[in-house]
Amino acid sequence: MKLHEMKSMAPRTAKKRVGRGPGSGMGKTSTRGQKGQNARSGGGVRLGFEGGQTPIARRLPKRGFTNFNRKEYAIVNVKDLNRFEDGTEVTPALLIESGLVKKELNGVKILGNGELTKKLTVKAAKFSKSAQEAIENAGGKVEVC
Repeated sequence: MKLHEMKSMAPRTAKKRVGRGPGSGMGKTSTRGQKGQNARSGGGVRLGFEGGQTPIARRLPKRGFTNFNRKEYAIVNVKDLNRFEDGTEVTPALLIESGLVKKELNGVKILGNGELTKKLTVKAAKFSKSAQEAIENAGGKVEVC
């Protein structure tokens, strides 16, 4: 079986056509019932309305806040830098090209998880202390860009 030979498993039901006479079974009131708010045009209640009862969004306590100044960094561990050759200058552009980072976000942060065996020059927005030590112990350089 090929992709173009597959059949849809969705049921093939016709769209409900309301208000098309008594023979359709959906004439006159058009499946809205007799009277009331939901029978009227434009009827119904707004999203979150609970019939006058205090809505759940107002009953529940609010906690915390969202820091709109928060910076999010793309994270790379030191062990992942072993894929590069000795003496390579590792930049955010190179990390994206190699597939270690999808998006740069607010910059790249290097974390110290694992061991580094190559001598590299690493350019990134931020470094953890353990990452900086690991890179320098391997004979490399750290540059904040």
